[in-house]
Amino acid sequence: GGVFELGVPILGICYGAQMMSHMLGGLVEHAGKREYGVTLLCMGDSPLFNNIGDKNECLMSHTDKIVRVPDGFEIAAHTESCPVAAFQNPDKKFFGVQFHPEVEHTTFGKQLIHNFLYDVCGVSGDWTMADYAKRFIASAKEKIGDKKVLCALSGGVDSSVAALLLHKAVGDNLTCIFVDHGLLRKDEAKQVNDLFRGTYNINLISTDASEQFLGQLRGIS
Repeated sequence: GGVFELGVPILGICYGAQMMSHMLGGLVEHAGKREYGVTLLCMGDSPLFNNIGDKNECLMSHTDKIVRVPDGFEIAAHTESCPVAAFQNPDKKFFGVQFHPEVEHTTFGKQLIHNFLYDVCGVSGDWTMADYAKRFIASAKEKIGDKKVLCALSGGVDSSVAALLLHKAVGDNLTCIFVDHGLLRKDEAKQVNDLFRGTYNINLISTDASEQFLGQLRGIS
């Protein structure tokens, strides 16, 4: 429940909306009959529905329903069989939707998520991976200076990206260590060595410890 005390916008989807209602004092009951399929949604006034028409199709998939919203909340949308298809407390920036905006069957789903991110959360939408890389490299240069850096390199995405960004920041002051434990894909060790030593010209210490690792696993099913 502490998430509701963080002072951040919250969007509950389907079960998330039900959980929000339940934890904040609303009432959730068994619907009697599961609602599944594309349903016409009747929308009220809400930041979630900016630049969206009054009636749109959405995908419902639930066996429980919210029958009473918590104090301080108001109903923002309904369907023929779902009295609380969306509810909100705009002052706290808490919103819940019973339908699924993330699926193609909800025709306005992308716009709803856009509205939550831009209009409610206030994001600017100016983040790019290229900008992040530039900021990280500059920050790493400042923090590391002329010191040496040791990087454990598995050849996977995470450590490979970390190694390449660090190499751009500190160059030859970076040393990577790659351990072949004998449980890699076919030819993967060679590919890692060829890529980082050859293509990227990174200082790489590579060791074949497969006998040690596989020896410890011998006889184990």
